Amino acid sequence: MTGCYPRRVNMHVDEQNLCVLFPAARKGLNPEEVTIAEVLKKQNYSTMCIGKWHLGDHPNFMPTNHGFDHYFGIPYSNDMNRKEVPLPLVRDLTVIRDSVQKETTITAQYTSEAVKFIKSNSSTPFFLYLPHTAVHLPLVPGKNFKGSSKAGAYGDWVQEIDWSMGELFKAIKAEGIDEHTLVLFTSDNGSAREKQGSNLPLRGRKGRTDEGGMRVPCIVRWPGRVPAGSSSRALTCTMDLLPTVAAISGGKVSKTPLIDGKNIWPILSGKSKDHPREAFFYYQMDQLQAIRSGDWKLFVAMDSKKRNWGNPEGKKALALYNLAKDIHEDNNLAAANPRIVKKLLAHAENAREDLGDVGRPGKGQRKAGWVEKASPRLLAR
Repeated sequence: MTGCYPRRVNMHVDEQNLCVLFPAARKGLNPEEVTIAEVLKKQNYSTMCIGKWHLGDHPNFMPTNHGFDHYFGIPYSNDMNRKEVPLPLVRDLTVIRDSVQKETTITAQYTSEAVKFIKSNSSTPFFLYLPHTAVHLPLVPGKNFKGSSKAGAYGDWVQEIDWSMGELFKAIKAEGIDEHTLVLFTSDNGSAREKQGSNLPLRGRKGRTDEGGMRVPCIVRWPGRVPAGSSSRALTCTMDLLPTVAAISGGKVSKTPLIDGKNIWPILSGKSKDHPREAFFYYQMDQLQAIRSGDWKLFVAMDSKKRNWGNPEGKKALALYNLAKDIHEDNNLAAANPRIVKKLLAHAENAREDLGDVGRPGKGQRKAGWVEKASPRLLAR
């Protein structure tokens, strides 16, 4: 949303130092941060968020206070149903249904809302952000998709997401805006476990900083603007979306406050194959665990007392991998490449200085949003 590393905007942990925000959290995305939606609002775009938000459920932190005209969805992961805060379905700032954790129609509802938004805004610029609840646990595919795959409930729900995207494309084409619409489809992390999706040939899973936890597919479609059938090995990330859509829409990104994203439109449009950044930093919550520059990735830390990830070899020693030749991160080349290790360690120290590390605040970090009296009733019913 902000074009920043989570640590830069202090959203890498919640107020209890857990990895995500929970219902009725006192912490949330600072309203002073500029989001993609706010950049596009200045270019007269209609904006809507449908689905998972997870950046705070106080009204100050909800999508409608971060540049979105409307919101429809579950503000958290669908596994966060609690007695004191039943998992709600929310429209703008109003809870319209309590406890929808096992609601099998949620994907269909999101899809219907998305199609309505597209049709009602097809004559003007619009931005639709659709972070599906699927395929997060618990798995609740719609009844029309149960048994439709050979991969159980996980596969069935993937099938439903495929159907949902098809409905959106139908709407775009029916409205005559297919050639004027950029569609970007990606995921926020690798799959959770092998029996519910696979990250092969990558090592690792969701929650880890191996490539299997961090590297995800990204499909971009814009007829006549993004070359069909093209691909890129450039190191890009979702932080790049804000400056990229700003460039495409004619918007501007202020030099202050600093953001970490890069304009990757030259890559998407097939005009460049270069990596847009010198280094990328792999953080797990408050810990800098790895650095990548080009094809090289160096693991620098693993806190074994609190975490079960980091260095794939499970050792505290430095581990260097050439991802172009060793995508599964098997062969530690640190001893044979001291110059590369030294270069990546310098990048690591720059990250620690700017963004921070365990027990070390970064000079470039900003404050998260905060409320003194969070309450499950902050979302008015």
